[in-house]
Amino acid sequence: MNFPLLLNLAVALGVCFLLYKMQEAHASFTKRVFTGLGVGVLLGAAFQLMYGAASPVIADTNAYLDIVGTGYVKLLQMIVMPLIMVSIIAAILKLRDASSLGKISALTIGTLMLTTMVAAGIGILMAKLFGLTAVGLTASAAEVARGDYLKGNLNTAQAISLPSMIISFIPANPFLDMTGARKTSTIAVVLFSIFVGMSATGIAAKQPDSFDAFERFIKVAHAIIMRMVTLVLRLTPFGVFALMTQVVAASSLDSIVKLISFVTASYSALLLMFCVHLLLISASGLNAARYVKKIFPVLAFAFTSRTSAGSIPMSVQTQTTRLGTPEGIANFAASFGSTIGQNGCAGIYPAMLAVMIAPTVGIDPMTFGFIAPLIAIITVGSVGVAGVGGGATFAALIVLSAMDLPVALAGLLISIEPLIDMGRTALNVSGSITAGTVTSRVLGQTDMAIFNSDTALNLDADEKAA
Repeated sequence: MNFPLLLNLAVALGVCFLLYKMQEAHASFTKRVFTGLGVGVLLGAAFQLMYGAASPVIADTNAYLDIVGTGYVKLLQMIVMPLIMVSIIAAILKLRDASSLGKISALTIGTLMLTTMVAAGIGILMAKLFGLTAVGLTASAAEVARGDYLKGNLNTAQAISLPSMIISFIPANPFLDMTGARKTSTIAVVLFSIFVGMSATGIAAKQPDSFDAFERFIKVAHAIIMRMVTLVLRLTPFGVFALMTQVVAASSLDSIVKLISFVTASYSALLLMFCVHLLLISASGLNAARYVKKIFPVLAFAFTSRTSAGSIPMSVQTQTTRLGTPEGIANFAASFGSTIGQNGCAGIYPAMLAVMIAPTVGIDPMTFGFIAPLIAIITVGSVGVAGVGGGATFAALIVLSAMDLPVALAGLLISIEPLIDMGRTALNVSGSITAGTVTSRVLGQTDMAIFNSDTALNLDADEKAA
């Protein structure tokens, strides 16, 4: 192990110690996450200036930081399925009303699909305003290889249809789906949990003793899972710091400069769509500024980790303990939002790519005959996009192939993919939280005392009580 690597790791350990001391001093969760994010950016930039993005020292340093960053993400992924299953069953046992369940599902999915349609429109608008086009772009070896990869996966994308996607939601083997083996495993576990909950409520009158025993079991399981969520979420500042340092240290400034127009257009579209989310929050009668303050830690994690699915535990915790959304609605929104109607990955990104690539085959993307089917395909195609790395690429394959556009040209953006994916993922999570919050308000179930309070996440309270 060489001296520069040891020095880098010593500095990183020093930052982790600082974050630990802040936790001991009961600094707010938001402040610790923001500190981890800021220091990660500064340290990553310093590493790049000292060694260069392609330096072996950077690669070795990131390998060790990966233990903290990716390790944290894996811990979150570990608790996703148990959290979804136990929370949804518990919520149904409390509801004991199938009509309420139907309203929650319809409102949540409807909001997700509607916002994805709007996101597609914004993506088209930004691509036009920034004059994005793939005409004349040259491809490096990495981009050519990425293009070949995309073409190799084209058959899989073309085989996807709405009926087949809906069928894939049905859990033929729920135990397999609990391992996250399929792209639609999250929704499959949600459906299985609904069946378990409804079956349990169905025996409440005829077999009250059995129902009571099952309800007590779920309460105990729920308490244990939520405690597990709290323990894992305490590591968020450390995970955010490690992930942010890795991204900044390894980013290629030359690639970013070369495609700066696409990066700028992408983030302009993402910010504009985030404003749409805030308009929906304001329209539901909530204070948008307070809302942003409360969801910032979740967005910061989603931004650095680039995983919508991995953000589910933190999203649920935030919705229930900071926004006053009932746990059942929060779980539905976070679960469905990680697979259906992702505003960033399945809305804005494929729309911008389609507009950018269309001129290469002589198509004017600003005609009604192109825009109308594009938005329709994006909205329908957004069903079932996995909330993990690569989901945006899969969504792009579906849209580009359906529009009969050359998919290989999407490989031209490989060099800036991580940078754009960070913003897309944060918007995906924002969209799912918005869906949950709006659904809760429409159904009149939001606890305004919790929303209007200045208390931090429950895990902060747990730390103070410990």
